[in-house]
Amino acid sequence: MTEKNIGSSIVFGSVAPGFEAVRREFEHNFTHRKELGAAFAVYHRGQKVVDLWGGHLDKRHVRPWQEDTVTTLFSSTKGVAALTLAHAHSRGLLEWDEKVATYWPEFAQAGKQDITVRTMLAHQAGLSGVDEPLDTATLANLDKLAVILARQAPAWMPGTRHGYHAVTLGWFQSELLRRVDPERRSLGVYFRDEIAHPLGLDIYIGLPDTFPVSRIALIHPLSLFTILALRGTRFALSARMILSMLRPNSLTMRAFGNPRIKGPAAYSRNPALRAVEIPSVNGLGDARSMAKLYSIFAMGGRELGISQQTLDDLAADPVAPTDGVHDLILRAEQIYALGFTKPDDDFDYGSSGRAYGTPGAGGSFCFADPDAHLGMAYIMNQMGGYLVNDPREKALRDATYRAVAKFGPGA
Repeated sequence: MTEKNIGSSIVFGSVAPGFEAVRREFEHNFTHRKELGAAFAVYHRGQKVVDLWGGHLDKRHVRPWQEDTVTTLFSSTKGVAALTLAHAHSRGLLEWDEKVATYWPEFAQAGKQDITVRTMLAHQAGLSGVDEPLDTATLANLDKLAVILARQAPAWMPGTRHGYHAVTLGWFQSELLRRVDPERRSLGVYFRDEIAHPLGLDIYIGLPDTFPVSRIALIHPLSLFTILALRGTRFALSARMILSMLRPNSLTMRAFGNPRIKGPAAYSRNPALRAVEIPSVNGLGDARSMAKLYSIFAMGGRELGISQQTLDDLAADPVAPTDGVHDLILRAEQIYALGFTKPDDDFDYGSSGRAYGTPGAGGSFCFADPDAHLGMAYIMNQMGGYLVNDPREKALRDATYRAVAKFGPGA
């Protein structure tokens, strides 16, 4: 392990030969891209080739980001949830094209009887918001939450449109998993037992009471002024989405506004929100664990016994909604499949459309590239204002692919 002073920050970690430029971009984030604290990791062909961390947990630059620091993953948690359902699929517990109500009969209420697992995971079910107010006590009572979810009516005809199920998707995934798992485990517990513990991953959905708070890099939100200043910048949050957030009854506000919180940083800073399972947004983890998890799937899933059919399904072309790919929540064009955000013309990550992953609010991004046999993860504690392709993450991703290209075909 090496360390290097970068202005008022220190960068730690290591890179394999050929990946030195990735470290330089990581350092450049602190000197030129206003990074506060962050970590970046890459596994290539099953080997860890980049493991970097640096900066600080606080804006006074007193508490450094440590090797074992974890932070809130926001929607990068969705990738963990999606891989957990893929694990269940590989075990024959569910099928993508089966109706959700087959596994969860109460789900058939309010016009949801024909929604398939695939439709739900593609953000096409119209369940982007929950009408009944939710609090942490309700979220901790999974039976009560299941009743509320089953009563929810779709906001549009399922399968015709899609809209980011920003917070809700993970709850529906978790209840589905509880119905098919012989032990009736929640998604966070199933992930812990079947994936995190066997692989030695430092990733949590529902943080244990015993977890040291000192290891958590609390999220620092971006000011509204800074967000507005980015308007018109490519990949920044659109003005239409920002305006939708200001309308209490808009689909966008309903998607992000329940439970009611004081801004997205609350998922990091509120102990009660960290403790319950919100598998779409409140996962905590480190970059090397996220990169390792995606790498295992990119390399064939042998350690977890993932079937080739499941791997092929994850890499397959998405099934788009019948009325187009404009996202009704994010107010931008997006592509989704099986719980992941897939590559498109603007968000062209990976070697091909076979890649799969999820970006998180503020800039985090973790994904698998099965063509390049690669798993990658970037996490940070200072939020940015981009929907995808945050300049800090994008610079690291591009440098990684330039390095990987040196290894030739099949890299």
